[in-house]
Amino acid sequence: QVQLVESGGGLVQAGGSLRLSCAASGRTLSTYAMGWFRQAPGKEREFVSSISESGGYTRYAESVKDRFTISRDNAKNTVYLQMNRLKPEETGVYLCAAGSGSRWYPPMEPANGSWGQGTQVTVSS
Repeated sequence: QVQLVESGGGLVQAGGSLRLSCAASGRTLSTYAMGWFRQAPGKEREFVSSISESGGYTRYAESVKDRFTISRDNAKNTVYLQMNRLKPEETGVYLCAAGSGSRWYPPMEPANGSWGQGTQVTVSS
């Protein structure tokens, strides 16, 4: 239903910052809860952050709660993830996910949700 394209990844030094963007098309973004997941090398995909349809409720993995900020601009059909004070352990492919319209209970992955291709984030030490 919705197509998602992530951007903003790259190589950054430990302690640095990046802002990821997830641009949506095909459907009105405001319809969907959105989230970010990370696929690290040799690891299972894990939850990073999510935001409700209106942006009124956000949640974060405990490890990033005081450093990352998720936001959305529904007028631009875009969701953002501001990542500050990055750590090498947070290297991985960051994937944007959209809920299907049904209830979604993060940190679980959305049932029948849509996924982007991901953007690579590499944090060097």
